[in-house]
Amino acid sequence: MDEFKLRSVDLQQVQNQIRHKTDGLSSSTLVLRRGQAFTMLMSYEGRPFDPMKENLIFRIVLGPLSVEVPVTRLGQPSLNQWSAVLERSFPNPTGPRALLVSLSTPASASVGVYTLQLRVETRVTVKTHLLGQFTLLCNPWSQADSVFLQSEDLRTEYVMSDIGLLFKGSPGNIVSRPWSFDQYEKGILDICMKLLQESPQHQADMGKDLLNRSNPVYIGRVISAMVNSNDDKGVLMGKWSGDYKDGVNPSQWTGSADILRIWAETQFRPVKYGQCWVFAAVMCTVMRALGIPTRVVTNFNSAHDTNRNMVIEEYYNEMGEKLPISRDSIWNFHVWVESWMKRPDLGRGYDGWQVLDPTPQETSADMFRCGPAAVTAIYQRQVNAQYDVPFVYAAVNGNVHTVIIRNGKVLSTSIDKRRVGALICTKHPGSMRMQDITSEYKNEMDDSRGNELSTDARRGEGTAGIVAPQGLEVSLQLLKAPVVGENISFNVIITNKVAVPKLLRKHLNAQNKEYHCNPTGAFWEAHDDMKIGPKETVTMKHEISFKEYMRKETEEDSLVNLAVVIEDVKSQERVLASEEFNIRTPSLNIQVQNEYVVINMQQEATVTFTNPFSTAVSGELTVACSGLQEKVQTRLMIQPRETMRMPINFTPRMAGARMLYASLVLMNPPTILHGFKTINVQAS
Repeated sequence: MDEFKLRSVDLQQVQNQIRHKTDGLSSSTLVLRRGQAFTMLMSYEGRPFDPMKENLIFRIVLGPLSVEVPVTRLGQPSLNQWSAVLERSFPNPTGPRALLVSLSTPASASVGVYTLQLRVETRVTVKTHLLGQFTLLCNPWSQADSVFLQSEDLRTEYVMSDIGLLFKGSPGNIVSRPWSFDQYEKGILDICMKLLQESPQHQADMGKDLLNRSNPVYIGRVISAMVNSNDDKGVLMGKWSGDYKDGVNPSQWTGSADILRIWAETQFRPVKYGQCWVFAAVMCTVMRALGIPTRVVTNFNSAHDTNRNMVIEEYYNEMGEKLPISRDSIWNFHVWVESWMKRPDLGRGYDGWQVLDPTPQETSADMFRCGPAAVTAIYQRQVNAQYDVPFVYAAVNGNVHTVIIRNGKVLSTSIDKRRVGALICTKHPGSMRMQDITSEYKNEMDDSRGNELSTDARRGEGTAGIVAPQGLEVSLQLLKAPVVGENISFNVIITNKVAVPKLLRKHLNAQNKEYHCNPTGAFWEAHDDMKIGPKETVTMKHEISFKEYMRKETEEDSLVNLAVVIEDVKSQERVLASEEFNIRTPSLNIQVQNEYVVINMQQEATVTFTNPFSTAVSGELTVACSGLQEKVQTRLMIQPRETMRMPINFTPRMAGARMLYASLVLMNPPTILHGFKTINVQAS
């Protein structure tokens, strides 16, 4: 009878990817998760396979690394090492014969693109066959994997979901920003693997890099550096102010796929431009694609403590204008990611969520990256735990020293222990609402931090007030959340705590600011003298008109630093109250005509927006969604108070939770509006 001769090997891509929960991911290769077996069907001709006469040996190659795995007849798949088992033989006497073989990958295997070879040894010949490639990812479903996550609901949210909300604005006026992570879009997984390959670590020592890729701690550090372009061929270039004409305004990005594709298509030149929420959202995409559970986190009032002394100094002049003379700053919000993994390098108790921050702020071991810093270590102030715990701890815990100066002389000082890290939040699993995770970072009962405030006050939902030693109390109170196009209305509330009347001078000052730095010059101010009686409280209403605060640059959210200085004319003592807040843009409304949405069937949605401005506005409307058709873009003009109703046809390509999102970039006034609608697409 003829010798055993291999005809073909079917890697059973569809069945394997369904079992490995990778069936939605787009790649040029088979996509698998480590710590789990996959099967292949080998067709052969000649006499029936006899393991005493034929040896089948897999050779699995990753760069310069390789391992040989003989196929055995008996045994169970191993979670600790590569193993191959002959599951079943189909000795068809008349037609093609086949073998069903399972190949198991260890739960600690390196993430990467592997080449699979099979060597067939008979008594007469030795032949090697190239079977193809497979991409191996982390496996949060496997208890043996260091990214194992117990809850199926959390795995669905933090690995499988490709829709999200990013939170911006200020603690008292939070803006929910839709984002499409796009890990299922065509070619995105391959680009994520390319990102690992283009890293300085891989270029310097390929073998060492590939060995280290078994560890999600290492992968997190590599990706944190590669998402920014500061010291490598990274994805995004940061820019925080000025002109974005040679790139894309960070507020105009709505998903990760466009960014990653541009990077890959331009031979890994940095994409212009990103800011913190864009860096974090792209990193979330890459980590989820690699199988590492990841969520995007916002820290409101995030301290950037340049000298690491846990103190943020802020300076005002006597007229209430904030002065840009401190190197420290408080970002109104800062966005990073958390990834779920074990931390055997730190000892017991530090597994779980780890902060990773790809925004280029400070270097860590000579590269612009941050983390992974264990959230537990931040909570416990374990500032010696690697990586970068002191930097993240200071971002959520610094004390703010506010100083009023005149001609270099200090007139008054005050300390605020509550503002920094006022609210830390993420998207709630399974819903489009916010989850407060502040208590995971900060011990609110810690008396030495002085965080004795109620939740409302901690979030900035009360007033911003300070009591002076001479018995004056002053606070600022926004009467409603400011919206672009409307006036800003607020009260100044002054209380005389002593039983004698006072003559006061009131200085009010409003400054525009970027979310990441100190404000620029004042755009509005008001000054007057007033009298206040013994034990009296006086409330004065003020308004700033839209014309006075309108910006020249296109922005998603305007930010304002509002301050009041009250001067006691007799004692010359001063007390200051300040409030930083965002002015939200109006939202776009999206309605889907048929609530029962079925895959591959055309649907209709309507985007609605009423122009609140007193002049006509023009701009470009973009509607898109992960798992739906290509983006729809259209230019339009809307008259004052007119309601735009734009019908949009779309065809869902994927079942499950999807998000239809729209953005409208206006030229006059220069602003960006967003809206989103979640839909549940049914399988046909």
